Amino acid sequence: MSDIVFTRRSGWIPNVIREDGELKLMLGAGADANHDPRTFTFPIGEAHLAVIQEDLARHLLLWSAVLPLCDAAGTRGSLDENAAVALLDPILLSAPADVDALFQRIPWDRGRLIAHGAGIDLLEHGQVCAALRTATETSDGRRAQEYRANRRRAERGNALGPLDAAILRYTGQYLHGSTLPKRTPDAVDTALLPEVVRVVATAEQACAGMRIGRDPRRGKRATDRRDWERMAAAVETAVRRAHAGLADDAVRSVSFLMCSEAADRSKGAPLEDDEEAAGDHADAGGRARKTALSFTDDKGVEKKWRQGGPRSATAEFWEFVGDRSASDNEVFTIEDEEMGEGVQLHFYADSIARVTTVREGRGGAEPEYRVEYSLVDGMGGYRKLVSTFVLGGCAALDRHGPWMPDVAEFERARRRRDAK
Repeated sequence: MSDIVFTRRSGWIPNVIREDGELKLMLGAGADANHDPRTFTFPIGEAHLAVIQEDLARHLLLWSAVLPLCDAAGTRGSLDENAAVALLDPILLSAPADVDALFQRIPWDRGRLIAHGAGIDLLEHGQVCAALRTATETSDGRRAQEYRANRRRAERGNALGPLDAAILRYTGQYLHGSTLPKRTPDAVDTALLPEVVRVVATAEQACAGMRIGRDPRRGKRATDRRDWERMAAAVETAVRRAHAGLADDAVRSVSFLMCSEAADRSKGAPLEDDEEAAGDHADAGGRARKTALSFTDDKGVEKKWRQGGPRSATAEFWEFVGDRSASDNEVFTIEDEEMGEGVQLHFYADSIARVTTVREGRGGAEPEYRVEYSLVDGMGGYRKLVSTFVLGGCAALDRHGPWMPDVAEFERARRRRDAK
């Protein structure tokens, strides 16, 4: 049976309880194997209680020093009570200079103190007692997050100027560079917002007309990595040229914003639109547009398409790929059975084969096929080749070679490309 003897308005700051007649400090920290919060207690004396009640700074310093012991307990271990008790007198009852010296020797949770208003410069110079003169019971977790983000940048040697910081705040990347970016002008100081907008305008102009298509090889909503890299390079080059002196983090943040917005536009568009853009450059140059096709994957699953349906052949095929493609399913075929021709896409090797029937099998004889291979330049290359085949068949693919009938020659070409 326990009773709360002392608590502060902020429920996370450790409470003092009386359990079976003994005073104890109780705090929550970490989580168990089921991700439920863990609670730790250790005994304290009446003199310690008096300081905890009267001195918020000492209370927070004790909490900061005990938290590493809780972390060491992990998900199942026990708190090292002897180590926790050994912290009481040096932190709660010693002179400020002695407390400062102690914190030079022990591990402690810096972010916890910063969240509660500790002066960062004083903490950095080892003056923990003086730093806690500005302490508050309420916690500002964002302040601690910003401190950690700045520490990480400093460790990488990336110092931010005012405009750099404003750009990162505008894109929502100040705290975490991996956070999906968005435009948040309200987060920027009004004096710096016009400069930020000019940088963003430079980026928009640099990638005007560029797009990031989808890559069904990696799923229905995956984006084309090469398109992303191409747009990122264009934006970063333009921004660095027009706004010399910006930190790398700021430049990358603007690039990330442009690419993310372009990828979202692609994901939100119907698949027909995505393939229509690829087909714009397809050169038919062969037979008439296909009217009936068969799609198969490496697992033997088949899908039929006929002209006159609600969707184009390329849209149906790439949806089939998006649904079926996997690490163990990377070969897909498009076949025109009536014309006796088809293409086989080898995603694992960035290559394609076109297959045409030279002689039909008659009288029990096997049909004769001509198989030719070609290398493919990423997803954009696949989109172009598939659209070209749908528009004009294998003959239309002549201009998109070279096509190599010899397997050994093709393998040598593939190895030379992969070695670059």
